[in-house]
Amino acid sequence: MPTPAPRRRNTAPPREEVLAAAMATIAERGLEGLTMAGLGREVSMSSGHLLYYFRTKDELLLQALEWSEGRLGAQRRELLARPAPVRERLDAYVDLYIPDGHRDPHWTLWLEVWNRSQNADADARARQAAIERAWHRDLVALLAEGSSRGEFRDVDAERYATRLRALLDGFSIHVAIGLPGAERGGILAHVREFLDESLAAFPRP
Repeated sequence: MPTPAPRRRNTAPPREEVLAAAMATIAERGLEGLTMAGLGREVSMSSGHLLYYFRTKDELLLQALEWSEGRLGAQRRELLARPAPVRERLDAYVDLYIPDGHRDPHWTLWLEVWNRSQNADADARARQAAIERAWHRDLVALLAEGSSRGEFRDVDAERYATRLRALLDGFSIHVAIGLPGAERGGILAHVREFLDESLAAFPRP
């Protein structure tokens, strides 16, 4: 009697594959093109199976944002660790922060998560805040380093970082939604001009 063939296990794809597929869909078709059923077809899972792992679409979006931010965070840490002048690293930080253009998938996801956060639970809000704290912490460290080295004028790094990030968020939203006149190159020029004016080191006595 022949030995029966082993049964194939219906294993789910790795979580990272699902999140990468979600980001690819947002990049290609926008957030409105991301459905649980469509994503399930992309990764050979049923929408019910996806809901089993992610519970809600809100949770899927937040996990996709965390995954995307994890990749950006690694890139940011690498840029900021370079042996380069602080201003050069600050420009790299800004370049990484500002969206690539209209409907940038990462920023499209951020805008949706922010919108949904009005009804989010405490855990979701805390996870969003953790992402933002990482950007803020790195910016504060850069500003403090620039001031201590004499590359920047003396500033309250914490307060300046809060204001600069508000400026970057506002400009980034304009770029991501495709506001007329808000092209990435022009926005970067605005930010760099602001940094030149507000951080220029005064001559030491």
